[in-house]
Amino acid sequence: MDAIDLSTIFLVVFFLILTTILSQNRSSKNTKLPPGSFGWPVIGETIEFLFSNPENFVPDRMNKYSQDIFKTKIMGEKTVVICGPNGHKFLFSNEEKLFTVFRTHSMQRIFRSYQSKNPSCPPPPSLSQSTRVIRQPGFLKPEALARYLGEMDCITKELLQSHWEGKSEIQTYHFAKILTLSLASRFFLGSANSSSERMVKLVHYFDDITLGLHAMILNVPGMAFYRANKAAIAIRRELIDVIKEKKDEMSKGVKMQDILCHMIVVKDNNGEFMGENEIADKIMGILVAGYSTVATTITFLMKYVGERFDIYEKILKEQKEIAAAKKEGELLEWEDMNKMKYSWNVICETMRLTPPLQGTFREVLIDFTYAGYTIPKGWKVYWTTSSTNKNPLYFQDPQVFDPSRYEKCDGPIPYTYVPFGGGPRMCPGKEYARLAILTFLHNVVLKYKWELLVPNEKIVGDMMPTPENGLPIRLHDHQ
Repeated sequence: MDAIDLSTIFLVVFFLILTTILSQNRSSKNTKLPPGSFGWPVIGETIEFLFSNPENFVPDRMNKYSQDIFKTKIMGEKTVVICGPNGHKFLFSNEEKLFTVFRTHSMQRIFRSYQSKNPSCPPPPSLSQSTRVIRQPGFLKPEALARYLGEMDCITKELLQSHWEGKSEIQTYHFAKILTLSLASRFFLGSANSSSERMVKLVHYFDDITLGLHAMILNVPGMAFYRANKAAIAIRRELIDVIKEKKDEMSKGVKMQDILCHMIVVKDNNGEFMGENEIADKIMGILVAGYSTVATTITFLMKYVGERFDIYEKILKEQKEIAAAKKEGELLEWEDMNKMKYSWNVICETMRLTPPLQGTFREVLIDFTYAGYTIPKGWKVYWTTSSTNKNPLYFQDPQVFDPSRYEKCDGPIPYTYVPFGGGPRMCPGKEYARLAILTFLHNVVLKYKWELLVPNEKIVGDMMPTPENGLPIRLHDHQ
C-alpha cells in the first residue's frame, strides 16, 4: 500500500513539473522577449557586469543585440536594459505605472536589519519611507539648503585649513570622503560637531558599504558583502548612540530641525513611531548616498581641472569675481551659487565623463511592451547613463573634456545627459550635491593651484569609479 502511495505521489509531482515546463515554454513562444543572453546558469552575466569595465557592459551589448533594449541576467534577476534617450524618457515617464524602485538583494540585506528580526514586517514600499521623509518636509528644497549654505561654506573652509594648510601633497579622494561625510553628517544628523566627527572616524566602513551595495551575497570573510555587513553593524551601533542622545536633547526641550529629528517624531500609517534600528538603517542609507557620489565627483573634478590649466583659469576668473563682490569674511549665499555658471558646466562635464553612479534598478509591475518586445511582470529594469553619456551620436568627440557643450542654447539632446535620473524619482539630493561641490571648488581655486602626481592614474572599481592611488596632487599657493 505504501509503495502504491509513493508511486502515485511521484506521478502527480512529475505531472505538475511537466505541466509547468510546458506552460512556460508555451508562454515564452507566445511572448517576444528582447534579444540578449541570460549567460551562465544561476549567476547569469553578473561577473561581467560587476568586474568588467561597467561602461563597456552596456554599449557592447547594444552593438551586439539592439540599440533600444536587450535582456540579461544580473544579480540573480532576469533584467532588461532600456537604452538611449527614448529609453530614458520612457522610464522616467512611467515610474510607479509600469515599474517601481528595486533595491538589489545585497542592499536589502545591508539596510533592512530591522525587518530581518520581524518576519511579519511587510516588504518595503515602492517609494521608501526614508525618501518620503526627505521629500515631504522639504529638507532638500532650495529655501532649506540656502539656510545651510553658510555652514557648508564654513565647514569646507575649516577642513581645507586643517587638512591642506602647510602641506605640499594631498590624496584628493581621501580628503573628498572626509569633507562630504562631514557635510552629510552635519546636515542630516544635526549641527552637533560631535556627531559629525564620530561619523568621519568611520569613513572606511562607509567605503566597505559602498563596495558591498552591488556585490554578490557571499557572506564569508574576505568577500565584499561580508565586509559591508560588518561595516553596517559598526555604523548602526554608532548611529543608535547618536539617536539616543538626540532623543535625550529633544526631551529637554532643545529645538532642532534636521532629518534625524523628523525621523524620530514621524509616525507611520498605523500611528507608530519608527524603532531605533529602523531609523539607524534609513539614516545610514541617506549618509551613504550623500557621501560616496559627491566624493567621487569632487575627486574627478580635481583630476580633469588639474589636466587643463585653461579650464582652471576660467574657473578662477569666475570665482574671483564672486569673491570680489563680497565683504571680507562674508560666507557664500544662494545668489553666489547661481553666478557660478561656468564652474557648474565643468562639474556637469565631469559627471558625463565619469558618472559617480552607473545606474539603478527597477522592478516591472505589469507586463508591458517596448520597442516591439514584451517585458514580463517581475523582471527587473536596469537604468544607466552608459547608453548615452559617451555615445558619439549625442556628444561630439565624447572622450574630450569640453564644458562648452553646456553653453549652447539648446545644450545636449534631451534625455542624453541624465546624471541625476529624471521624472518623479530624480535624485532628491541633486541641489544638495550641486551646492556642496560648488562650495568646495570656490574655496579651492581661490587659494590653490595643483598638479597631478600620477597623470595617467588607473581607474578601478565597478559601479563606483575610484582612482587607484587616490588621486595624489601637489599643491601650490597663489601667493
